[in-house]
Amino acid sequence: MSEELPAQDASAHVADASFAEITLRRRGRIRRYLFEHPRVMDAVVVLCYSLLALPTLISSIVDGKWFAALLLVAIAAILFLRRRNPLSVTATVAVLEVAVTLLNPWGSNVSAGLWFALYAVAVARARTFALTVFGAASLPLTLVYLFMWTSPAAPANGEAIPENFHLISNIAAAVSILLSNLIATGIGISVRQRREHESEIRAWAARTARLGSVTERNRIAREMHDVVAHSLTVMISLSDGAAVVVKKDPERAGEVLGELSRTGRTALADMRRVLGVLREDSARPAPLEPLVSGHDLSKLLDGFRTAGLPLHYSHTGPALPEDPALQLTVYRIVQESLTNVLRYGRSLSQVDVRIVREGDSVTIEVLDDGRGSREPGTEEAALGTGQGIAGMRERAGIYAGTVDAGPGIHGGWRVHAELKWNGDKGKS
Repeated sequence: MSEELPAQDASAHVADASFAEITLRRRGRIRRYLFEHPRVMDAVVVLCYSLLALPTLISSIVDGKWFAALLLVAIAAILFLRRRNPLSVTATVAVLEVAVTLLNPWGSNVSAGLWFALYAVAVARARTFALTVFGAASLPLTLVYLFMWTSPAAPANGEAIPENFHLISNIAAAVSILLSNLIATGIGISVRQRREHESEIRAWAARTARLGSVTERNRIAREMHDVVAHSLTVMISLSDGAAVVVKKDPERAGEVLGELSRTGRTALADMRRVLGVLREDSARPAPLEPLVSGHDLSKLLDGFRTAGLPLHYSHTGPALPEDPALQLTVYRIVQESLTNVLRYGRSLSQVDVRIVREGDSVTIEVLDDGRGSREPGTEEAALGTGQGIAGMRERAGIYAGTVDAGPGIHGGWRVHAELKWNGDKGKS
């Protein structure tokens, strides 16, 4: 049975999976195989230690030191469990290494078991803890070699043993043990840091994907607000108008009802298109281009005129740039402004919509002469959601623009928006 991911985590899961694939490809074929098969890697570690300890094992058997040979086999077996409990394995191997050294001081496997155990501790635990374990595990074997009374070898030609030969050889052996164990610990710390770094990047990728999903959902919510607020306001005005004129002018009432039907169908189609991006199982993916463009502005204005607004429109300067996102921004600002006029305006005799383009600057102004306050906290403003002006400012901010809304100089209400379009130079 497959478990479905929540919608809000789907994009993060995809990002995490994509990063995991990149990491696996970067490891290479052999390392990727060993990473995906940890038991095989454990067997490789045991095999490597066995090869290092093989000369000592053979010499112990030849010399009749069966207990030393048995301890070497025990160390190899214990190393197979290093991944499950690295700290216990390190402590056990440290004790057994000392015992093997006392039985066969100059074997080829000196401290080799600790290399793999300390590496496992450094990969599994924090750096400070790993270095502490390194010191504690290396100290017994180091002390054994520092205070040994026999040297690993004597001059073969019968010459006299140099002064301090035993001390120098013992110090060299102890230092080599410390350095080799430190190198193994350092490699483990490096591997752990790299894995933590990969984990942080994976988390960052997931957060970025989740943020992108949230941003897209905010865009969808903003579009839904514009579609629903505009369409319902127009439909209510049309239905109220039809109720008034149905007895006096049935033909005119039929036209109003026809416009009411078209507005409802258009709103339904827009809602399906916006919400379609949320359905991943849709047979036909929803188009990702903006819902409307500058060419639909005339239809928008005609709809408001039918709803009863005494609307006058003017455009100065070149046509709007062929940028769908910019045209959508202009469309939504005009739509929201006129929706507010239709919703809150009283005793309207004129509504002016002006669009002026000068170079890279696009200015939008919607001015009416009606009565009725649209200030936050008033009774009229309470009819709305309070998100209209904030949404316009958010849209304008994409183009380094501003939106000012407030009472007009000669009464009524004024919305003034300025957008900056940089063409192929990108959005500011």
